[in-house]
Amino acid sequence: MHINRDRMLLGFLLSFGFFVDMGMCNTVPSELRITTIKQEPYTVSKGTQLEGFCMDLLSEVAKKVGFKYRVHLVKDGSYGRQDENGNWNGMIGEVIRGEADLAIAPLTLTAAREKVVGMTKPFMQTGISILLRKDISEETGFFDFLTPFTAETWVGILIAYLGTAASIFVVARVSPCEWSQPQSEQNRFGLVHSLWYTAGALTLQGAGPHPKALSGRVICCSWWLFTVVLLACYFSNLSSSRSSESTHLMVKGFEDLASQDTIEYGCLAGSSTLAFFKNSNNPVYRRIYEHMERTKSFVSSVDEGVQRAKEGNFAFIGESVSLDLAVARHCELVRAHEVIGMRGYSIAATIGSPIIKNLSVAILQLNEAGELTYLRSKWWASSCIADKAKSSAVQPHSLKGMFLVLSLGLGLGTLLAVLELTSKSRKNAAVQKKPCCTLLTEELSLRLRSSNRPQENVDKDKEKA
Repeated sequence: MHINRDRMLLGFLLSFGFFVDMGMCNTVPSELRITTIKQEPYTVSKGTQLEGFCMDLLSEVAKKVGFKYRVHLVKDGSYGRQDENGNWNGMIGEVIRGEADLAIAPLTLTAAREKVVGMTKPFMQTGISILLRKDISEETGFFDFLTPFTAETWVGILIAYLGTAASIFVVARVSPCEWSQPQSEQNRFGLVHSLWYTAGALTLQGAGPHPKALSGRVICCSWWLFTVVLLACYFSNLSSSRSSESTHLMVKGFEDLASQDTIEYGCLAGSSTLAFFKNSNNPVYRRIYEHMERTKSFVSSVDEGVQRAKEGNFAFIGESVSLDLAVARHCELVRAHEVIGMRGYSIAATIGSPIIKNLSVAILQLNEAGELTYLRSKWWASSCIADKAKSSAVQPHSLKGMFLVLSLGLGLGTLLAVLELTSKSRKNAAVQKKPCCTLLTEELSLRLRSSNRPQENVDKDKEKA
């Protein structure tokens, strides 16, 4: 009995020790060793410290999971690639060899990496796109000279033109200083001449006789002021739209890129981007790969690809997130809208590490709370101040002040014309001993109804008289 009892006790102790050892194997170390790589804006040096998107992300997930960490840079400066012997270098190699517990960087989640290390849920989505200069644009259209103003602005200008011409026509008839004898004189400002004079002022050219009355001159001054400001806005915006490159790209996607031979293109040598085109069965992507292999248009780094794109006549194919950063830093560059081969960036850990699950949950929580979006906007903020201020088509509200000044000028000119006619009627009323209102009404009726009779009829009337 004693012997059996001792055996049972020994078996229990061995089993308990086994489970304790298993628990110790699954326990997360108190301080994790983190490997990373320098790449803007994921990890950059600031004095003796490291900062960037990945460092902020690491700080947030560490708070949620509850661990301390120590960060070091990868020794060979590589992300992780498998050689011919099956050995891995870079951050992936350090995690496999146990030199680091986690690797946090823009590590693309691939099947090959998933076989040798554990990968969390992606903390950022990316894909493959095209980077090139903005001045690689479509041919200009026939009506591009209208682009400085919107359609609403052009309609407003047309209404202002017709309104000004009509005001000059009315004032020229009403004002006695402009048309003193409607019975015998021919009015110089008919409707056609008013339209012609207003159009001439719009092109900064005098057209025919100018108004003599104060009321007519007020309207003309308002229209000239409106015209000068309008033309200044038009030519300024037209110049800006021509000097600042168009964002309507001639190369809008990979099919456009593969179908032309004017613009050279390439990608990072030995990258996952190159592997995507190499392994693809899509005929367009295969043509792109064969062209790059034939011309050997590969670059050794992302910075080299960005620099070649800045120099012009070169399209750099790379991951859209990196290209977005280049666009934010270099105002003369733009990324094509098409993105293919969507993939994600993940945190790498040793296979079977118990922390992977917790890290994935923390990343999902940060994404749902909008923290990842905030970090993206923080580190990808554009420094293109001039590009932000790039002029666009002038809206009607941008010229509302000048439209208001013109309206006040037209109203003031019309009022002055009525006052001039009233003053003349008062003088005539004093001479003819008639009510001023009666003479004013008769005068207005005569001037507004009277037509510009030919000079021949005027001469005949004089002979009859």
